[in-house]
Amino acid sequence: MPIDPLDRLAGVPLAARTPDGVAALGLLLTRYSVSAKHLRAPGPSDDDIATMALAALRAPDRNKMVPFRFVVARDAGLERLADLFVAYGRRRGKTADALAMERTRALQAPVVVAVVARIAHDDPEVPAHEQWACVGGAIGNALLALHFMGYAGKMVSGARTADPGIVAAYCRAGETLVGWIAAGTPDGPTRPRGDIDPARILSEF
Repeated sequence: MPIDPLDRLAGVPLAARTPDGVAALGLLLTRYSVSAKHLRAPGPSDDDIATMALAALRAPDRNKMVPFRFVVARDAGLERLADLFVAYGRRRGKTADALAMERTRALQAPVVVAVVARIAHDDPEVPAHEQWACVGGAIGNALLALHFMGYAGKMVSGARTADPGIVAAYCRAGETLVGWIAAGTPDGPTRPRGDIDPARILSEF
């Protein structure tokens, strides 16, 4: 039987032994990715998206480089994204049914947020891997913020992020399309895909 992540708090000496801290940890430990096909309206509002962005900006970021930006699609923006996905499918020779699935894939979630990275490879103080770590932290914080506000989401990537037509629609010179955060209201209870033992990633030095 999967272990309830909240059970891990018992007996663990956490600094956040306050009601607010425990509540925050409870939310954090119960965030699970939810596929776009299980996301419904309402999606995050403008204020919610702004809060998500503020959370992303709290990611560790040496020299405050902010090596990422978000591009929000909803309504007409989702239709444009669907057109890009269909064009991508045509370039790959997909069947009519597969092209219809490309369109559906783009329109499933009520809000889709593209994550675009801008990595300064020649920065003398902050190497590229540190900047990428910041991008990952921003994505994690954004997903957590959505969860804290009552939404669900999932980060998706794959071959579409390297397609020239899709990249051109999102990226300026020197930027990389990392993927998309699909966001919305889950159509049911969120569930973990399986328990992960923290001992697998812990060791002493």
